[in-house]
Amino acid sequence: MVKTDVLIIGGGPGGATAAMFLIREGIKPIILEQEAFPRFHIGESMTGEAAQVLRRLGFGDEMIRRKHPVKHGVRVFGTTGVNSWYIPVAARDKEWNLSLASTWQVRRSEFDVMMLKAAEARGATVMQGTATKPLLADDGAVRGVTVRWPDGKSENIETEVVLDCSGMATFLANQRVTGPKYVGSYDKQIAFFSHVTGAIRDTGTSGEEARSNTLIFYQNKFHWAWFIPIDEDVVSMGLVTPKATFVETKQSPEEFFRHTIPAINPDLRRRVADMKLIEKVHVIPNYSYQVRRFCGEGFICIGDAHRFIDPIFSFGLSATMREAEFAAPAVRAYLEGKGRDKANPFAGHQLFCEKGIDNLEDMVDMFWEQPFAFALFAHNRYRDELIDAFAGRIYENERQPSAAILAFRKSLKRTRDYEHEDDYSIPIGSRFHPERAALWEPNSPISTTEEWMVAQSTGKLADQSS
Repeated sequence: MVKTDVLIIGGGPGGATAAMFLIREGIKPIILEQEAFPRFHIGESMTGEAAQVLRRLGFGDEMIRRKHPVKHGVRVFGTTGVNSWYIPVAARDKEWNLSLASTWQVRRSEFDVMMLKAAEARGATVMQGTATKPLLADDGAVRGVTVRWPDGKSENIETEVVLDCSGMATFLANQRVTGPKYVGSYDKQIAFFSHVTGAIRDTGTSGEEARSNTLIFYQNKFHWAWFIPIDEDVVSMGLVTPKATFVETKQSPEEFFRHTIPAINPDLRRRVADMKLIEKVHVIPNYSYQVRRFCGEGFICIGDAHRFIDPIFSFGLSATMREAEFAAPAVRAYLEGKGRDKANPFAGHQLFCEKGIDNLEDMVDMFWEQPFAFALFAHNRYRDELIDAFAGRIYENERQPSAAILAFRKSLKRTRDYEHEDDYSIPIGSRFHPERAALWEPNSPISTTEEWMVAQSTGKLADQSS
């Protein structure tokens, strides 16, 4: 048996960030990671606030030394490929004045290794193994996990706090430790992505035409593509369409990718005429979900382990790293005995994070439901507010919800209720209102939610259930 104060499930950027901030609080955690790094992963574009997290951890010079592409902003192309709108990366000073800034694009196979090795070098213990089930006290409090090691043997790790940084695997939610998990508004799309060379980039050194900006190409509702430079030659490229669009073609993923990427948008077509795939075409369902009561006695779920919304504006890495930073002082307080008499010692942290992601969700929903109005807001009426949101400044202590978010809620006819724990953050009329069935099937023969969703998206669920 192994004992530790804090166990982190998942060694990705969320887990590594949490570990490094915990170490600053005087807590040396164990990180449990089931995969061998390096590994392929998407989620390569960072917001301005994600870059600030890295700088606070002392990685600013290292990111420059490693020559990660510098991102100055996000450019979104309309249907014709002629018109576009641009949101720059900008920072706020203590007086809340805006100034232009920059962040980075990253190749996740390299970035994730850098982060995990740094966490280990600073004092975290990294173990390779798979969490198989939680250890629960009689009152339901989390007291650790059972781990299966690479040699097939199992062992318990006992801990005061489990931080679930397992991403879309949603370990604690799948184990019924949290509240139920509801499907969100983006449950019928499918994403195809790869790495390519030969794609034409912009040629500027800063601003809207900067060479390494994130480019988004809009075709129509729920049809879009991304273009993210990850080094001098390679671009991460992907497309998202409704699942039915792919199924109707009866094409392989690579055939569909090669055929559809040029058709998404005229400006993208000119950029990919000579592209060459250097990575297989990966496929995942572009679904969204929300886990209820994702914090409780002895546990906190971080980032995708409790919430995933449409990834069009690349908020996932930022939200995960920021939630990891926010969790560290809450964990220290818990270990010092604060809140131990409460049913949910981390209720404040939970609500703070949930409100932030709600602000993002309202922005993304507004983009899909009213794209022309959104472009007008981005250009003129709420430009500064949207610069803040795109930078990842989405939390209550960052003057949110802003006038833009409130206007979006009004346009969407949406009300947020935070008065009751079972209803917090549920938009009235939402597709994931508590009356809806939970996403995860209790008797599913498939071991993880991600595998279950892939099976649904590709029509293989029946085969795997037999």
